[in-house]
Amino acid sequence: MPNDCLDRPNARPCWRKSLSALVALSLALPLLQGCAMSLVAAGVGAAVGATVMIRDRRGQEAIIDDKQIEFKGQDWPGSGSKCQVAVNSYNRVALLTGQCQNEAAARSHAERVSKVPKVSRVVDEITIGPFASLHRQGEDTLITSRAKLALVDVDIKGFDPTRVTVVTESGIVYLMGLVTAAETEAAVEKVRYVPGVVKVVKVFEILKAPPTAAAKATDQDIPEATAGGLNATGDEISDEASGYIDDDAI
Repeated sequence: MPNDCLDRPNARPCWRKSLSALVALSLALPLLQGCAMSLVAAGVGAAVGATVMIRDRRGQEAIIDDKQIEFKGQDWPGSGSKCQVAVNSYNRVALLTGQCQNEAAARSHAERVSKVPKVSRVVDEITIGPFASLHRQGEDTLITSRAKLALVDVDIKGFDPTRVTVVTESGIVYLMGLVTAAETEAAVEKVRYVPGVVKVVKVFEILKAPPTAAAKATDQDIPEATAGGLNATGDEISDEASGYIDDDAI
């Protein structure tokens, strides 16, 4: 039986068709009832998760480490923290966004995360001031959704939008992932024009070439962080030396 994905050279990439189908199915889930809805939702979640892991440029160990870093780096209710900070980790680089009540609390939070096992570097984007309101958080969630949708339209051969992690805080969009230089510029161009975006900050790690399957399996040939912040010992890394780039959105 012919395979449309292989036999039609001008056809739209198959993963986009699959992604569109999964999104459409997820939107239809609220219309389902009872146990059927739970079973379908579980199936869709498993399918999406497996598909994303296969396409991820990180090795399996790095993916697991990132989940553990985010879990161990977060504040738990009743901890008495003077911060409202989100921890997002990609390839063992921990991005901190949010607010702390004072400089001492912010510094303490960043140092604590830098000591979490497997963290290679902390990108500290914590601001000092009042915590973001629920309204502000809702707007950031909407911007993140729009930015992810915009990345689907990046027209570069081999580009996969699921390889880019989007984090939004107070209208500032942070982009994380293992991407090529061309993919970096194309992604920023799409996201900078999303309504509500104040500016785009690149926390990308630049690849000369996509890692092979063998390299992913052993985490070989995957670059270390190229963003400023703290390293695993809590030492500051200058933005200029690390290649950290902060782009103002137009």
